[in-house]
Amino acid sequence: MQTLVDTSIWIDYFRSGDYSGDLDFLIEENLVVTNDLILTELIPFLKLKQQNKVIKLLLEVRKLTLAIDWEELIQFQFKCLKSGTNGMGIPHLIIAQNAKQNQCPIYSLDKHFSLLKKIVPVKLYGK
Repeated sequence: MQTLVDTSIWIDYFRSGDYSGDLDFLIEENLVVTNDLILTELIPFLKLKQQNKVIKLLLEVRKLTLAIDWEELIQFQFKCLKSGTNGMGIPHLIIAQNAKQNQCPIYSLDKHFSLLKKIVPVKLYGK
């Protein structure tokens, strides 16, 4: 199943962290997808570090089109606030919506997605 890999996993991967093996598997199986929001979080830092090869490889990963449904995001945020989950950033909601629209799990180390999974219909990789 295609998996939307969040910024936190990519950062862990670039540092040869604990989750590198899982991402290696997804890459080898051609199951990794990204979107422009995630790339926008990653690429500026990589440009500062002059990691042009890494940027080129990331830009070759299949991108999911961001078809933002603002009304659905408003509902997501309303459900978060109603459940007492404050501080859910719009980027997290957009990533969750993008994964939901494309029926793929999110692979992330960000606790916001674990909280969000309890409130809105989003799947997480490995959970």
